[in-house]
Parts: sequence; C-alpha cells; structure tokens
Amino acid sequence: MAQNRQARGPGARQIYEALRAQILAGTYGDGSALPSSRALASELGVARATVTSAYEQLSAEGFILSRRGARPKVAAVLDRMPPTSPTPAGLVPLPLSGYGERLALQPASLSPATRPAIDFRYGDLAASDFPTPIWRRALLGALAQRQDRLSYGHPAGSHRLRRALQGYLWRARTLRCDAEQIIVVNGSQQGLDLCTRLLLDPGDGAVIEDPCYPMARDIFRAAGARITPIAADQDGLDTSRLAHVAARLAYVTPSHQFPLGSVLSIARRHRLLAWAQERDAYLIEDDYDSEYRYDINPVPPLYGLGDGRNVLYLGTVSKTMSPTLRIGYLVVPSNLAPVFTRAKQIMDRHSPALEQEALATLLENGAYERHIRRIRRRMAERRNALLDGLRHRFGDRLVLEGAKAGLHIIAWFRHIPAALEGELIRKAGQAGLGLHPLSPLYAESSSTKPDRAGLVMGYGSLDVRQIKRGVELLADCADAVASGG
Repeated sequence: MAQNRQARGPGARQIYEALRAQILAGTYGDGSALPSSRALASELGVARATVTSAYEQLSAEGFILSRRGARPKVAAVLDRMPPTSPTPAGLVPLPLSGYGERLALQPASLSPATRPAIDFRYGDLAASDFPTPIWRRALLGALAQRQDRLSYGHPAGSHRLRRALQGYLWRARTLRCDAEQIIVVNGSQQGLDLCTRLLLDPGDGAVIEDPCYPMARDIFRAAGARITPIAADQDGLDTSRLAHVAARLAYVTPSHQFPLGSVLSIARRHRLLAWAQERDAYLIEDDYDSEYRYDINPVPPLYGLGDGRNVLYLGTVSKTMSPTLRIGYLVVPSNLAPVFTRAKQIMDRHSPALEQEALATLLENGAYERHIRRIRRRMAERRNALLDGLRHRFGDRLVLEGAKAGLHIIAWFRHIPAALEGELIRKAGQAGLGLHPLSPLYAESSSTKPDRAGLVMGYGSLDVRQIKRGVELLADCADAVASGG
C-alpha cells in the first residue's frame, strides 16, 4: 500500500475499500493481524481517526474482528471471490422470469444522447412552448399548501385532479365519467402497461393496428400475448378483418390513427364495439393528441358510444404540456377501478403529488385550456410551413397524409423505393437532419408494408425557420438517393 507522502493522504473510504479488496483477494488470510490504527495512520500520512473509521466499517461488515488494546484480525471463513472478478467463460447466467426473457429479446429504443441540428422526431415539443410562468405559480401554490404531515397520497391520484379531469374530459371530449373511474398514471405508457398486466395473461390474443405505436407492441410482446396486427387505412382499423379473430383486447387510436393519421369511421367504430362485446374483449382507446385538430371537427371518443363496459380510455398531457412531466390518466369501467387502483399502489404507490396539484390548478382556473388554444395556433403555423415547403419543393413526387390533426404528417416518396429508405435516413443524418422512417412501425409479417420510402415527420419541436431549412436539406438528400449519388 505504497503512498506518495507529498500527495494528500487517502480518506477513510479509500482505506476501507483498499483493505476490503486485499482481504477478499486473500492478501490477508483468515486470522491475519492488520496493522494497528496508529501504525497504519503513520504509514499513510493521515490522522489516526481516519484509519479508525475505516476499521470500524470493516468490523461492522464482518470483515475483521476488533478487540480493545489489540490489533484487528481478519475474520475466518470469508468468501474469497473478488467482487470485480471476471465471469468465467461458459458460466450460465441465472435465469430471468418469462417476462424478463421476453423483454431481453426486444431491442431497446432509447432516445439518442445527441440530436441532429434539425430533427423531425415525433413526440418532441419545443421548450419555448412550455407555459413556464403559470406552471411555476401553480407549483409554488401547491408547495404553499402546508399540511400537518407528509404522507403517501391516494394510488388513483389526487381527488382534486381527478375531479378537474372529469370536468375537462366532458368539456373537451364530451366524455362522461365519475371521478372515481379516473386513474392518474405516469404517462400513457404506464397506463398501457397497467392495462396489459391486469387484462392479459401469457398466450392471450391482442389486436393492434398495422402500422402501430411501437411501444404498445413491445408491451404486448413482453406480456407474452399472441399479437394479431390488423391493417389500418384511410378509415382507420379495418374491422372487416376482425371477424374470425379471437383476442382478449384490442389497442386502437381511433381519433387519430398512429402513425397514418386516419380517423376511424363511425361504421367501423360500431363494428369494433360489437366485436368486443361478442367476445367479452376490452378495447384500449389511446387518445394521445386529440387536442390538435386543424381541418376537421373534434371526433367523439369511442368510449362514449358503448355502455362503458368494454372500453378503457387513455389520455396524457405529454403532447400539450411536456413529455417530461409524465402525467397521464386512464378512465376505466367502474367495476375495474378498485383493481387498477390496487395495481397502481403496488407499482409505485402513486404519481408525484406536487405535479398533480399544479395541473389541477391549471384545469380549475382555465389556464390549461387557454394554453392549449395558444399552442394549437403555433402548431398550425408549423404544420402549414411544413406542408407548403414540401409541396413547393417536391411537387407530385411526394404524397402527404395525416395532416388534418396531431403533431406529425406522413410523407411518401413516389420516386424512392422502400429499399432505399435506410440510405435516405443515413444521408440525412450526415447532413445534420433527423428523419424517422415509417417501415419499422409495421409488423414484421405485414402484408401491407409499402413498397416506397415513407417518413413520420413531427414538427412540434421546430420553429418555422428550422422547418424550412429542414425541407431544403431533405430535398437535397432525397435527390441524391433517387439519382444514386
């Protein structure tokens, strides 16, 4: 344990770790005496109390035996495997659960550490759009509500927030429910995970749209469900293909199909509800961005068309406030509210209380809806800039879909085959442009996978100047790919 006397001596933690490593490695055998605290302190150039503190920690963990007036000794019968020893070749790791094994086989889809200068990534919002002043005031107001004690909240969420959401859903979505049917969750992702855990067993059938929100597909795979992709078109999920499908639940985005942007027709809505009722199946209605409508009137939710027995409604503030807040909500049938509340309690007790109270304030005083109206106008300007730029630059070489609502559009390239989609993404990345292909959102076995390149182009985080520049870069990259350059 040679030390540089000119350097600053080690601390108690460093001494403890060094001695512990030597004991585990067998440098000090069972019953071996360690240096006295006075001698070791002198050797290391530190205070005696520093060495004493390290010895006390080793004694507390059972590595050494200490006796007043005697040098400490290494305890007998210690496991000698160093904690950082490499795994022997061929050693079989301990097994995971079935859920863990299925999850381990799925590729991770994590956000990149660095982003391109201009990124058309869907789901991101501009930081400048966040209503910082009103959110700060609401948070400070929540902090000022002093209570006698700090304790865990209700697993289903703040009663005040659930009452405020009840009123908002009726005003904004004509959705009638009791506050007790609302479960506040950490974003729609946790809401979907709760639904899967409580409504599906391994081997049960689950219907998803094709193409589909990929994280929903990942959740169902991890649960061991038998997934049946059903094609979506300009009228939403093709319910005619459900006739002979046996499934426990179906996950749908009827108000704005993700990613194609279509709206489920009223005839298909009724057929979907009838299918669920005939098979005692559940429908998970993900209403992820219904606040953004530009060229069409609001579409009533699927939840309000039936008797409320089969449909679970999923909403979020990730697209109106910020994805970093992690606040979402489920509206579940009355008979399911107790078990969903219990599951939420087991999962994480409850969602963060301060943020819930702050959001309740914004819903109660109208600030939330004023913010939505303001942000909707900004998003409409960005959408128009993107559409105008693409039409001007590409003309009829591009087919644009799904632009009447939401925060993204679909762009199909007539002159670039699907086989060159990856090359387009690569060239764009080299130019500092983030593009996101449509093909990974289709099922692997999809019979409706397009034969031309397609992009999901989100505009929620970009300003008009960035959008215009991004379109120019996209045109340059597309031209290079189409010409083979």
